[in-house]
Amino acid sequence: MDKTILIVEDEQAIVDILVFNLNKNGYRTLTAADGETGLALARKQNPDLLLLDVMLPKLDGFSVCRALRAGGFMTPVIMLTAREEESDKVLGLELGADDYITKPFSMRELLARVRANIRRTAVDVSNGNGAVRPASEPAELRLGSLSIHPGRAEARKNDLPLPLSAREYDLLLFFMSHPDNVFSREELMRDVWNYEYYGDLRTVDVTVRRLREKIEDNPGEPCFLLTRRGMGYLFASSAPL
Repeated sequence: MDKTILIVEDEQAIVDILVFNLNKNGYRTLTAADGETGLALARKQNPDLLLLDVMLPKLDGFSVCRALRAGGFMTPVIMLTAREEESDKVLGLELGADDYITKPFSMRELLARVRANIRRTAVDVSNGNGAVRPASEPAELRLGSLSIHPGRAEARKNDLPLPLSAREYDLLLFFMSHPDNVFSREELMRDVWNYEYYGDLRTVDVTVRRLREKIEDNPGEPCFLLTRRGMGYLFASSAPL
């Protein structure tokens, strides 16, 4: 079955180009020209990925993303933005977007990001809530007070569920599968984001910070997810119980 991509964009010329190229590459497309319609379509149709413009009539892209994530919608979201400000990019990631791409963009780059985000996840339809999990499923992993069960796409701390986004879950699973190894941001972009090229490395830093806020007792002095300056990030297997 073809994967469905919802395009929420108010510039018709961009919509036409996206629809043509996505259809040509085997994707089914839905479109909305304002944020309110896009939010309603996402909730009703449960697409496999959203391409979400930031500047939209009625409801901006940030508000749409916030509302979807607050409602447990875990489908990948790529935000489309004409803004270059760092704060706008970070805000989208903080609200739960998986990635952003700045206009004007090349269609080759956008298709690569679409493929990467769809390829890295599989929807678990058995639980009916849109949970996302990797296609490969290692056994349950435990380190200190943290545990992760890929079969249920579930992470816990002190046996209580962790409210992780799909990307945060993927990052935690990767780190817990490779404890005590230092990974550069470029390596994480390749192995967790699954990009065939390196995207904006700020994306990695923001996601690591969000993950720390959820798994660490004191994010300012982390025990699990450590920074190795000039090298990257390391997940410590000796974190306290």
